Amino acid sequence: MEIIEKIKTSKLIENQTEIQKICLHKLQSSPLPNPKSELWRLSNKSKFSNFLDYSVNEKDPKFDAPFPNTSQSTIRLVIGDNCQINLIEENYSIKQLSEDKLVKYIKEQISCFDQNENWSDLLNLSLSCTKNILGLKINGSKIPPIEIFSHASSNSLNAKTLVIFLEKNCDIELLQVNLGKENSSLSQSTFFCLEENSSVNHGVVSYGENKSNLLNSLNVIQQKNSEYNLGSLHFKFNYARFEIRIKQSAGNAKTNIKGMQITKKDEQISTYTKIDFNGPNGFLDQINKSLADDKSHAIFEGSIIVPKIAQKTDASQLSRNLLLSNFAQIDTKPQLEIIADDVKCKHGATISQLNEEELFYMRTRGITLPEASKLQLSSYFQEIISFIPVSKDRWDLLDKLLNEN
Repeated sequence: MEIIEKIKTSKLIENQTEIQKICLHKLQSSPLPNPKSELWRLSNKSKFSNFLDYSVNEKDPKFDAPFPNTSQSTIRLVIGDNCQINLIEENYSIKQLSEDKLVKYIKEQISCFDQNENWSDLLNLSLSCTKNILGLKINGSKIPPIEIFSHASSNSLNAKTLVIFLEKNCDIELLQVNLGKENSSLSQSTFFCLEENSSVNHGVVSYGENKSNLLNSLNVIQQKNSEYNLGSLHFKFNYARFEIRIKQSAGNAKTNIKGMQITKKDEQISTYTKIDFNGPNGFLDQINKSLADDKSHAIFEGSIIVPKIAQKTDASQLSRNLLLSNFAQIDTKPQLEIIADDVKCKHGATISQLNEEELFYMRTRGITLPEASKLQLSSYFQEIISFIPVSKDRWDLLDKLLNEN
């Protein structure tokens, strides 16, 4: 793992920025996450090592991305692609954060990082050069849908960072797409700050090609009366890890999460979530789905933290999993940490296979077994896909998933 050796000697990046220096200094004392911790113990060591095997590419990679045609009403941005935006319209504005404000915010976040929990972010920020960090300040209403892309090039490791400030009474729909090229690694860190009475419908779609890897970290801070809705989908990665950390900083906020990971061959894809309620009257509805086939491994671990101050919290977390092979593996661990005594919280997990009775019924009606299986899978996928912002329709996600399985 050449990258780790360079971290130890502080020779990872030339002409380091202030942020890179801070993160590299933090990483030097513990260059790798603790493999014995709950957050990392199931991570395949060999595949994780593969993620770190590629050289860092600071240049914007040339990538023949399968971007579908965008509509005139959609704002499309590509991180690292000399991205510049400064829109001031009658009802809204989208401006890039100044470098000073961006650095100040990131430094504040780093000061709160846990070495093990935020290892992915520390690595990302130690690798992301200035041109691969996009900071946006969004204000107003009737904002067109936004699409933001991150991508990696073959035989290299690319790091991209996205920071979004959503001002008061602002409402946006954002589709974030992470694309991996063959034999590549992509590190993506996203930071969201939602002010009072703001809301976002956020879609995260990540898919790669043969031997592509992904570390994807999402950090969200919600103020009072804000609403954060997340629909996510990860598939076709040799190794992928999606970390979600959401903090309702003062209570009285709503969070809805619907996510899914799909694994085949010998892939490993995992989702780790931590939802922290730091005030009363918080709401959470979370569903995570995993589908594992062949000799693959899917992982979900979700944590809901409800301290004494978070009275009247209403939180639900459900893990639903579908096992398509006797050789595949699914690990799931939804968990609650509750100190408050006046709450309504629940969690649950199921692991099942395709419904044999339904398959038999459809076959008696002349439907072939492959087509019957696709119909069941379509129903299983649709709950998650329908929660991703509407701009995802151009990506034909359902067809991609059904053709993969």
